[in-house]
Amino acid sequence: MNNDTQVELQGVRQQVLANTQVMQNLIPPTVSYTTEGNVLVIGPEDLARLAAARLSNMGKIAILANESITSQDEEHLERVMSAAEDVESFYNKLIEIKGFLGQFQVKVESGNEQSATTTDLSLAAIRKAHFDLILDLSQSPCINLEMLPPGYFYVGQDEAKLDDAINQLPELIGEFDKPRYVKVNSEICAHNRNGIYGCDRCLNFCPADAIQSINKMIEIDPYLCHGAGSCTNACPTGAISYDLPTPQALHSYLHKLVTRFREQAQVAPVILFHDEANGAALIGDDLPGAIIPVAMEEITVASIDHWMSSLAWGARQILVLNTAATAPTLTQMLKGELQLANDILNEMGQPQRISLIDESSIDSLADLIAISSGWPVILPGEFAATTKRNTLYAAIDHLNEQAASVDSCLTQSNLPYGIVSVNTDSCTLCLSCVSTCPTQALTDGGDKPALNFLEQDCVQCGLCEKACPENAISLTSQMNLDKQARQAIKTLKQEDPFECIRCGTPFATKSMIKRMQEVIGGHSAFSANTERLQMCSDCRVKDMFEDLLQDPEKQLR
Repeated sequence: MNNDTQVELQGVRQQVLANTQVMQNLIPPTVSYTTEGNVLVIGPEDLARLAAARLSNMGKIAILANESITSQDEEHLERVMSAAEDVESFYNKLIEIKGFLGQFQVKVESGNEQSATTTDLSLAAIRKAHFDLILDLSQSPCINLEMLPPGYFYVGQDEAKLDDAINQLPELIGEFDKPRYVKVNSEICAHNRNGIYGCDRCLNFCPADAIQSINKMIEIDPYLCHGAGSCTNACPTGAISYDLPTPQALHSYLHKLVTRFREQAQVAPVILFHDEANGAALIGDDLPGAIIPVAMEEITVASIDHWMSSLAWGARQILVLNTAATAPTLTQMLKGELQLANDILNEMGQPQRISLIDESSIDSLADLIAISSGWPVILPGEFAATTKRNTLYAAIDHLNEQAASVDSCLTQSNLPYGIVSVNTDSCTLCLSCVSTCPTQALTDGGDKPALNFLEQDCVQCGLCEKACPENAISLTSQMNLDKQARQAIKTLKQEDPFECIRCGTPFATKSMIKRMQEVIGGHSAFSANTERLQMCSDCRVKDMFEDLLQDPEKQLR
């Protein structure tokens, strides 16, 4: 592509980006932190004391000496002895640190081995209920998380990191607001229904440990949340959704970017997702003109539905820029999702249009996207983004129609897509599975005893399988590219209703009555009157009272 064309495309891109904005909440939800600047310095006592001496403009300071001093040099020790003389050192064994900016709880062991107890260090050291900030100079961080809580500075023995932390700490005195990045809709969450545990995908991918199952519900601590978006990416139902921007706002933004660029440049663009910090620093004005950069809090905010819908709306390729600063858990998730997305594209006969790139690829982007310029052009699909799941399927179906229109199934383990199978010999149509299904993929037959299934809505959470008292349900994870079959309501089992032998009212299924006779037919309440199991509840009560009226002494026997 010659320079004039590149300049022209860069001009179009600049104009499109300038005229296209993500629709944001005018008053976004936030959380507040309040601090007085009280600091706990953890590490070798010599380094901790020297660091504490540089924090004279902070609030109260304490030292937790958890490692041996680093040098026996006399001059060094003299400097240490004269540093921060008013700061007290503690030598207790650290038990745990919990909390965040303005609310750090530090538990230490006190007493001797025979009568050791757990103590709040802040109460003993600074007469406060908590520390506001923690400066950690230990060889390994005392909090073992990929994304550390706000207010916790791990510098180890890196002088540059220490200098940076010393400069930042005074700025963290006062009150601060932070966005509440995600929200949870418990109505459609597949984590727990009727006391049965199902989906736990979000719990496995939070690098900040901000997600917990509390009282059988998924809760996200907004004070610990960094907005990584891995939970929204992993959630199969959309119960956890990003709120800044919302999923619908991001979809709308991507649709406008792709559509406007195609109309003005007559070229299918390449979408480059990157984070707002480290990735943005690598993006310059010399970016190839066909690439449209899209900045997010973290690259995992955009998930497979955003990638696929961008392609279906007319983008020719998706690039996701990963940097060394991305938490390993997020990188692992990205690789898995990109592999699945490309497997789906490959299954339908599309090129593998989605790539995860790193910092070393920035200088060769022109060569990277040159390949996609020769791929088959995707005619833009005319569908609007709705729910996460329906948007993904709409995009996949359109991309399939643009390629080979295959009707095959991509079978892989642990996918949040798939089918439910029922052993009809064991199933009694008790419909426990229907009551636990969070997406209504399983429904009853209305006036007729039946169990129906809609594959497109199944998230493979396993709740139905665990709820089935007859162990009649099994799951198969797959991505079904046959749109008609996937959207068709299938009857997994149906029966004629069993009619009460006394009044003729339908009240159960034949298989249910048979099962009841097998399980409780020998119970004393029915042993001499097994025909009562074939009666509706009203007739059963009437029959029992009639029996007692004929033989009043029976109730005494």
